[in-house]
Amino acid sequence: MVVFRAAVLHNAAKVVLWESVCYLSKLDACSMPCDVKPRFLVLYGSQKGQAQSIAEGIAEEAEEQGLVADLSCLNENEKYNLEKENAPVVFIVSTTGDGEPPDNTLQFVKRIKKKTLSTDHYKHLCYALLALGDTNYANFCNCGKTIERRLQELGAKQFYATGYADDGVGLEVVVDPWLEGLWNAIKGALSKMASDRTAHLKANAEDSAKETPDSSVPDVQINLLSITDQNCESVGAAVVTDSKFASAASSSASVASDLRPASPAGSHALASQCHDTASIPTSAPQPQSGDAGVSRVVLAASLICSLPPLSESSLNVPALPPPYLDVSLQEVDTIEQIVGPMIKETFHQVPISKAVHLSRGDSVKTALLLELDISAYPTMTCQPGDSFDVLCPNRAAEVDNMLIRLGLQEQRNQHVNITLRKDTKKKGAQVPAYIPQNISLLSLLTWCLEIRSVPKKAFLRALVEHTRDSVQRRRLQELCSKQGAADYNLYVRDPSLSISELLAAFPSCSPPLSLLIEHLPKLQPRPYSAASSCLAHPGKLSFVFNVVEFPACTGRPAGRRGLCTGWLFDLINPSLVLPGKAESSSSPALPKIHVSLRPNCTFRPPSDPSVPFIMVGPGTGVAPFVGFLQQRAEERQRKPEAVFGETWLFFGCRHRDRDYLFREELEGFVSSGTLSHLKVCFSRDDRGDEESAAPQPRYVQHNLLLNSQHVTEILLRQNGYLYVCGDAKNMAKDVNETLIEMIKTELQVDQLDAMKRLAGLREEKRYLQDIWG
Repeated sequence: MVVFRAAVLHNAAKVVLWESVCYLSKLDACSMPCDVKPRFLVLYGSQKGQAQSIAEGIAEEAEEQGLVADLSCLNENEKYNLEKENAPVVFIVSTTGDGEPPDNTLQFVKRIKKKTLSTDHYKHLCYALLALGDTNYANFCNCGKTIERRLQELGAKQFYATGYADDGVGLEVVVDPWLEGLWNAIKGALSKMASDRTAHLKANAEDSAKETPDSSVPDVQINLLSITDQNCESVGAAVVTDSKFASAASSSASVASDLRPASPAGSHALASQCHDTASIPTSAPQPQSGDAGVSRVVLAASLICSLPPLSESSLNVPALPPPYLDVSLQEVDTIEQIVGPMIKETFHQVPISKAVHLSRGDSVKTALLLELDISAYPTMTCQPGDSFDVLCPNRAAEVDNMLIRLGLQEQRNQHVNITLRKDTKKKGAQVPAYIPQNISLLSLLTWCLEIRSVPKKAFLRALVEHTRDSVQRRRLQELCSKQGAADYNLYVRDPSLSISELLAAFPSCSPPLSLLIEHLPKLQPRPYSAASSCLAHPGKLSFVFNVVEFPACTGRPAGRRGLCTGWLFDLINPSLVLPGKAESSSSPALPKIHVSLRPNCTFRPPSDPSVPFIMVGPGTGVAPFVGFLQQRAEERQRKPEAVFGETWLFFGCRHRDRDYLFREELEGFVSSGTLSHLKVCFSRDDRGDEESAAPQPRYVQHNLLLNSQHVTEILLRQNGYLYVCGDAKNMAKDVNETLIEMIKTELQVDQLDAMKRLAGLREEKRYLQDIWG
């Protein structure tokens, strides 16, 4: 209880008293006997929807926590004002490209990086931050780190430890515990901020009272209630100083497989609504030993079946995501012909002019080269190292299966009408902008929704409500629960199980169309690297890819091909030019595909031709370097008097006679002097008698080690460039570790100094990567 002695007849004191009462009335319901809930701000930056999904989950759960969340995208600066914000702020941000901010975060990052801002610009700001990234790529969580660093430089204070979620092992490993601890942290921050304001008001009021004689001041008493005075949850520490999430990630890594097939759609993390501290058991089969000591597996868990202890556990399942769309179908007089995407955005429809099978028939992987004719679009100026997007449809057979499963095969040509539910409780609910009006159901499933996407836990939770069989309901609850995290990774996430495959495994689940539209992400275009030079081949654009194969697994009785690579293969298969065979003039005409250049590419050869550079590209990773070398060969012909720096290419594949892509062209570059050094290795070929001869290098990093002195000389003393293209999970990491060892040896420095030297090359944009998961 605090006593304010206010002079009723003294105007200044009356104003202070009235301001105090009004200010306190704005505090949360736990602080005052009124129905006003405390608020906080949630801001997100998201490229493909993961960060947005988490932010929306936070906003939805806020009400259950007795709070109000104001939700905004970071580019919606008209909806929030950090310069005047006096409530806690929660940032949820992802990273895209080579450590770049998402498109809807660029302007915010530019604003806070202005050098004119003072070091106390955000001294009033109290924030928490969750950063999403993928350790398979360079500059892990770089956008989140950039925002946090700048907020602290501008005086902002952190009220909860930052979480760094890694999509390489599963975002939920960090996201779920981070979200569990967030609520007490927010309430603690609110309590501390309310206490600070109250102390400030009390001091001001006492200063005003001192100006008034005691004889004219009656006693006025005001109750200043803390959050804990009401029926609220207990409040934890207002400030978290060290992170528990690194240990959470490492302890959970053992339950997440590191064999993660590439998926263009990022994983939406799921906010667990529970506060249970139980460990995460797995229902994976455990070996048991018999009398003879021979290990055997008694029972086997699977996608549809769990084992103790999970099958006997009480489950903490997330809250049911609120529905927010009303979807209806309308009959039309004419049947729409599916000829391409209805929203083409910046995509151009260009013909395929050539299709070549690069690998031999008995190769493990099928490598193809496609040449596109872009002469009709002079603005499509593609430089070596640039990348572009290919827009592909969902497979017709999978769309048909989905229509049958939804019971809508007879309505396939009807138009889909989508509106917001008037009673929805979803924060920031919107009709998906990527679904055009008056689109048929068939077009919607063909061109708009990623029906191959891995179902997120929120989707699994929603599917529970549409599953009739009690055993199947329980299993879906397990897969989306905190206790079932290991099974979710093992049977859903790691094998990239699609929603169609999941529904096939749970036949009593019959979701409505609206649920798919609410939860399935936009069908994303697939990126590819240019493998040609427009200077050498005007009006042409080539790219190379392996046909991706997903093996059979539990939940997927038969293997399947990658969506875009399988589609492209089917398109050009009749006209493929096989290795060693000439093109046939009687080949059928090749089809057209929709492509769009990706802007702001930094993966390009040095602008100064005299600067030396090194290229590391095993397998199809060699593709952009073919463009580099085509460009260099053309420049050498046009400028014979110019000085050109050394060029090195480290290439590797399985077998010399099956997988050596562009062999004739690369050897031709060496003969002409365009390529100074070509270092090749073959990981599966017989490498000879190792007792009588030095072992041959197996992988590109081994060849780098053999040429360590030359490589480090170019990078550290000649200001040269290093380019790496290919697999992020294995090759790129191995090359990075090898470079650190090379720097340690050549410069005689320790691990930390070597890592700093390599980081410096990244910052100078002289160590560049074009890698994929």
